[in-house]
Parts: sequence; C-alpha cells; structure tokens
Amino acid sequence: MEQGSIGLLEQERYARQLKLLGENGQKALKEATVMIAGIGGLGGTAAIYLAAAGVGKLILAHEGKILLPDLNRQILMDSEHLGMERMSTAVEHLRRLNPEMEIEGYNSKIEYDKAKPWVESADIVIDARYDFPERYVLNKLCVEAGKPMVESAMYGFEISLTTMVPGETPCLECLYPDNQPQWEPFGFPVLGATSGIAGCLAALEAVKWITRVGPAYTGIMYRFNSLDFSTYSVRLARNPNCACCGEGGKP
Repeated sequence: MEQGSIGLLEQERYARQLKLLGENGQKALKEATVMIAGIGGLGGTAAIYLAAAGVGKLILAHEGKILLPDLNRQILMDSEHLGMERMSTAVEHLRRLNPEMEIEGYNSKIEYDKAKPWVESADIVIDARYDFPERYVLNKLCVEAGKPMVESAMYGFEISLTTMVPGETPCLECLYPDNQPQWEPFGFPVLGATSGIAGCLAALEAVKWITRVGPAYTGIMYRFNSLDFSTYSVRLARNPNCACCGEGGKP
C-alpha cells in the first residue's frame, strides 16, 4: 500500500468520513491502537464509534457478567446474553460491526500488572471505569508509559471530559488527589443517553488525537449538562507536588 493510501473496500466503507479526515487520517486510524478501560454505557459507546471509524485495534477491559440493570445504557449488550460474560458479548458485537479490525478483550478489572502491557501497546487510552481506585491505577500506568489518556466521566446529567498528556497537562491525581472518600460505584444514577454522549465525546477525542484533524481538549476540562445543554470549560494546571506526575514522580 502506498503511503497515505487506503484500499478500495476501505474507501467505500469510510466514504462519508474521508472528506473530513482525508486518506492520511484514515490510514492513521487503521494503524492506531486504542485501549478502552470499561465498556459500559460510556466506554461501550466509545468502542462502537471507534470500531465504526476504522481504528485498527481495540484493547478492551471490563469484568463481570451482563445484568438486567445494565441494559438501559450498555448498548454492546443485549437481553439474549443476560448472565453471560460481558466482554465476550461485546467483542462479538464489535466484530460484526467491523470484521476488519483487531480486538483484544479482557474480562478483568484494571490492575497494575495486568493492565501495564495493554497501556504500553496503545497509542491512546480512554478511561471509562466507574470507580476511582481503577482510574488512579490507569492514570499511573499512562503517566509511566507516557501515553495520552482521555478522561471521560458522567454523573446524573453532568458530563466532564479532558485529555491528559503526561509531562504536558495535569494527570488525574493533580485534579483529584488519591484521598477520595469511600466511593459506591453502583450508587449513582445513569441515563443511557447521557452516558452515550460522554462516550461519543471520548471517541471523538481519540479520533482527533490520532488523525490530528483538530485540537484535543488538553489542559482544559469541558463540562456539559445534558439536561439543559449548558456548557463551560475550565483551564487546568499541573500540581508540581503531585504524587504521580510531580517533581518526585513521573515524568
């Protein structure tokens, strides 16, 4: 394949986005690896749109089986697979959507030793986990490996998004020092459409980073209220004393 060229089948599959990304951008997506930590309402939506966009490889991590309360938002899951492993169902659905891509799916939480090779092999990471302990582990791994991380989260109707770049922007611990009170991951309310918006924004951030088609939200926290569509952005600053990325940490 010539530099910057894509095949005829790809030209047809991605015809509607090639005018936006160009052939070089589409080729960059094809050569990219994205890790998504969490494939629930947010991460699953991001996975769908990255698969549809033509990302060459997805690395997915999420533990457990499909439960009935999942189905109001986890659109990679379905009623026929209730009680079955979440990851195998998600991978099957994504392969039906785009059989040309490579997928690694792990029925696992984010644990340092397990997730380390996944982060290191990715070009960009999307954090869509539902609890702070796993987010901190993922943040640490991204800082150590020098990998950008899209930090996307939602609570009720509120969505927040920023892209963290080690050595350039604050890391997660800069913003939320690792001394949070006990967190109940399944106690917060979730509307599927809101988590889907958050997932679409995360996927868009990854596409922008990979293709350079537009600036990512680096060093800025974007907030969106899906109930009244109000938005605002806040500039972020690194904490020089951060235990993870400060002067005593990495990088």
